[in-house]
Amino acid sequence: MRTMAYDTNNVFAKILRGEIPAHKVLEDDDVVVFMDVMPQAPGHVLVVPKAASRNLLDAGDAALAKLLPVAAKVARAVKTAFAADGVSVFQYNEPAGGQSVFHLHIHVVPRHEGVPLKPHTGGMEDGAVLAANAAKIRAALAG
Repeated sequence: MRTMAYDTNNVFAKILRGEIPAHKVLEDDDVVVFMDVMPQAPGHVLVVPKAASRNLLDAGDAALAKLLPVAAKVARAVKTAFAADGVSVFQYNEPAGGQSVFHLHIHVVPRHEGVPLKPHTGGMEDGAVLAANAAKIRAALAG
């Protein structure tokens, strides 16, 4: 089965172009990390390559090589910032695989023992909460 073409108007492409605001945690030449607006737990972030790719199935090796080290660094910071017992890292590909935004991204979610994740289809989090959570993660990255 063929993978569909990359849509330059997906929400993450718009965030990367600055057309839609996001609570950014980290940004370099290749990757941007921002808060998920429908977090499954406080501190849920998305690690997104700037290179256009629909998902893991069509991403270039160079983009992937830059993406995973950032995801690991952010996972450590998220675990620290939210005093989490663990961290879940999710990456979905195509609708059958659970993907709903068709730009490659990795979810990093702090986890606490015995606390279930909220559904990702829930309401949008308050911007002030997202800003505060982003600041906590930036502080953990700096420390």
